[in-house]
Amino acid sequence: MATPFFGKRENETPTGLRNSPGNGYSNTGSASTLHSAPLSGQQNNAAKAVNEASPSTTATKEGGSKLTVGPNIKLKGVEITDCDTLVVEGLVEATMDSRVIQISEQGAFKGSAEIDVAEIRGEFNGNLTVRQKLVIYSTGKVTGIIRYGKLVIEEGGQLSGEILFGALAAAKPAAVKPGLQAV
Repeated sequence: MATPFFGKRENETPTGLRNSPGNGYSNTGSASTLHSAPLSGQQNNAAKAVNEASPSTTATKEGGSKLTVGPNIKLKGVEITDCDTLVVEGLVEATMDSRVIQISEQGAFKGSAEIDVAEIRGEFNGNLTVRQKLVIYSTGKVTGIIRYGKLVIEEGGQLSGEILFGALAAAKPAAVKPGLQAV
């Protein structure tokens, strides 16, 4: 007697048990046919999930490596290297050289950083060298020794300390002979 309860139970049976001898399931008859349709659908869904995941994996590789320090996480006393993007939602006390740093409203960074692009919505305290563009949003607060290539401060954003224009020249001073100018 096949009731809906038994139909649901059969669908929940692991795939490996369906065709095993002695488990009550046979390879012949309508029960086997009923199982093959949902199984095919599940396999198709799994194949779709794998195909859909592939582009995001490719995008991650193109975007480079990314480290996210989540809310309520404290990362102290480290040197961060080989990280293309650092997203700070908690507290980071570190030294780093990277391409991009993004500090969220709840995030805070203390230490020394050499960055291509910095987007500050939270707090930065320490030595910051931004080779290209420093963006301080309305909730952002940056204090310390700051060197930058380009600077954007949204209304309400705070910047204090020793502020120097020309991050490239300050970060890597060239030896100049007297009477010659560095280019």
